[in-house]
Amino acid sequence: QVQLVESGGGLVQAGGSLRLSCAASGSIFSSSAMGWYRQAPGKQRELVATITNGGSTNYAESVKERFTISRDNAKNTVYLQMNTLKPEDTAVYYCNLQVWGLNYWGKGTLVTVSS
Repeated sequence: QVQLVESGGGLVQAGGSLRLSCAASGSIFSSSAMGWYRQAPGKQRELVATITNGGSTNYAESVKERFTISRDNAKNTVYLQMNTLKPEDTAVYYCNLQVWGLNYWGKGTLVTVSS
């Protein structure tokens, strides 16, 4: 069973930065595609960024040039560096792991951006 634990959320002013981390248990991390998703109040969960096991990345248009996803396979951790945050980035951010047709989610970390 894979467990994903997110950290790094919090309250930040518009224009500020945060770095989210997601630590994965188990030995499959390096084989897995990882992603960050978010869900704002009253909205559906949406993709923020993904990174393949080979390091290829993909971003939602709304976060391009502001957010950067990265991974450290030695630490079983994926990161999301968020810069120039906007109030509309306020959401619960979820870590996702996909491997061999399996799909795992963390419990989420809340990011609140004040105007």
